[in-house]
Amino acid sequence: MSNGNRRSRGSDGTRPAESGAPGQPPLPGIGDAVEDGDVSDPFFESLGPRFRTFVDSLDRPLVFFDTETTGTDPQQDRIVEISIVRLLPGVHRIDGPYTFRVDPQRPIPEAATQVHGISNEDVRGCPTFAAIAPRIVELIEGADFAGFNVLRFDLRLLEAEFARANVDVDLRSRRVVDAQVIFHSKEPRTLSAAVRFYRGKELEGAHGAEADTLATVEVLAGQLERYEDLPVDADALHALSTKHERAYVDSGRKFVWKDDEPAFNFGKLKGMSLRDAAANPEHQGYLKWMLTGSFDPDTKRVVRQALAGDVPRRKPTGESTTDNRADDNTTGNA
Repeated sequence: MSNGNRRSRGSDGTRPAESGAPGQPPLPGIGDAVEDGDVSDPFFESLGPRFRTFVDSLDRPLVFFDTETTGTDPQQDRIVEISIVRLLPGVHRIDGPYTFRVDPQRPIPEAATQVHGISNEDVRGCPTFAAIAPRIVELIEGADFAGFNVLRFDLRLLEAEFARANVDVDLRSRRVVDAQVIFHSKEPRTLSAAVRFYRGKELEGAHGAEADTLATVEVLAGQLERYEDLPVDADALHALSTKHERAYVDSGRKFVWKDDEPAFNFGKLKGMSLRDAAANPEHQGYLKWMLTGSFDPDTKRVVRQALAGDVPRRKPTGESTTDNRADDNTTGNA
């Protein structure tokens, strides 16, 4: 099983698999990465000059990650493998992959194993997510996120796993670059097709978290090379990646912005203002039920705020680098 340690590259730029117990050494800092920055990184060098410009524009680390899971429900399913690759500002090397095989503490359905090839036997004796959570927090500290379908799935799943592990970490204030959103805005539609289109080769090891993570790095690099109108800074790519999310208050899309306040986007209260529902004793029970149901932590946070009389308001366009979701400190009570 993988333990998430930093790995050396082979001559072809790939990283060998790891095995062993999950005892992790301290992470290399940015200074450590810069120190060996004069050493050639064949994988990074293959990504092209516009990707290099993009890395030079970063003002904080950018974390690419991918998960393999027990299923497709980000609230109910569990991670069985996660792989992380870090880009550090101005450093022309890939930091990682850091790959973890995880015991999901539930059976892995055969249908899921057919997709990613990870069986119940493969995760026996692996650490739980709660056990590796501190290491993941360390890897993503102060970083923005990137991935393929990371907005709609991986980020929500990671947030739910942290919540189950009682780890308080803010994932929603980070910028997000979603290579799938960029791909869908430019071309049709899967990671394998994206690798074929942008890099001119087949994706080997598809549906393995590590292969998919590295492939996503290559896809974003290919997008930056192909589309000269694409910006080479994380702020602008975040805005492009999240433009369709701005209509929604929460990551689960249960609330939409209506007159700059949340309104229900589902169920019997669809269309109703959250403020009105929270003020009406007849509907407060419904909101309290949502707090115990299978909703995203982000959705529950919005409901909890409303029940406390602290209804979020949408930020003016351009005020924040976030995607206009509810902010804990922006309320309708001023």
